Amino acid sequence: MLTPAQRSRAYFESGLYCAESVLKAIADDGGISSKQIPRIATGFCGGMALTGGVCGALTGGIMALGLLYGRDSGAESRDRVYDRTQRLIEAFEHRFGSTNCTILLGCDISTPEGLATFESKGLAQSMCLKLTEKTAGLVDMIIRCRYAA
Repeated sequence: MLTPAQRSRAYFESGLYCAESVLKAIADDGGISSKQIPRIATGFCGGMALTGGVCGALTGGIMALGLLYGRDSGAESRDRVYDRTQRLIEAFEHRFGSTNCTILLGCDISTPEGLATFESKGLAQSMCLKLTEKTAGLVDMIIRCRYAA
């Protein structure tokens, strides 16, 4: 049986992007299946639709935590998901040095020049794949309470 990190890698290698792969891998691990996954995550890939903002792998992880621990009504507490989300963000930033796609990649994919650099350096395989796999692993550790930031 594949771990969420391994599953996210397999999804990425099959053509899904960072946010889609992390969300789908964690959802699968939690026994959650929906045709809306990975669709709901597509716009978050590439640092929010290739704008170079917050890393898509991180936003996929945050969506996965919301899927597992989010509220169904305003009467419910937000504390469980906020606590886990804060731990994920802290762990991600500690491990990678930033949460920003442009900084992580070292190029601005929102520009034609930056996108050309991204492609010519093979950053999808060398960087995005790594971020996707490692983020799914961080989310898995947080879910299983093995990570305390």
